Amino acid sequence: MQRFEHHLLIAMPSLQDPYFNRSVTYICEHNDDGAMGLIINQPVDISLEQLLVTLALKPEGFTVPTGSNNQVMMGGPVNSERGFVLHSPIAGLANSHQFSEEIMLTSSRDVLDLLGSERQPQQYLVALGYAGWAAGQLEQEIADNSWLTIPAESELIFNVAPEQLWQQATARLGIDVWQLSNDVGHA
Repeated sequence: MQRFEHHLLIAMPSLQDPYFNRSVTYICEHNDDGAMGLIINQPVDISLEQLLVTLALKPEGFTVPTGSNNQVMMGGPVNSERGFVLHSPIAGLANSHQFSEEIMLTSSRDVLDLLGSERQPQQYLVALGYAGWAAGQLEQEIADNSWLTIPAESELIFNVAPEQLWQQATARLGIDVWQLSNDVGHA
């Protein structure tokens, strides 16, 4: 079985589910029990500053440093009150998993405490909720032509505006996504 952990799922144009239409999803876990990922290109209606103040992690009037990602993404339809942070690796965080030299996932609040301080990760993306697939479900959706996959790149995750990510991720495959057929073929 091919594993898609540390890959990006790119929704095909035919995928009309309101959560996944034109989405790009970072796959955090994929094993025999299923898969878990974070949609990384659908902002929610709360800024990072508002979220940190609401969680009482930062004082009223706190502002994220210029150049930081101030958008919070809708990570998926499951547990939308639960937060996740994809970020450049830093040591000493609880509930973290490092996927590469450039990407780490943390699900504990301690990484949020670091935002706005000199210890914050160089790059980060905050998401609320996650997307989940039962055993074999993701593989079937890929076989049904709902998703394209590419290896994850920190450049795409951290440096591309959410509204441009779907198009730029598809371009990494060397194709124009609008020229793709929705029909599945097998040789």
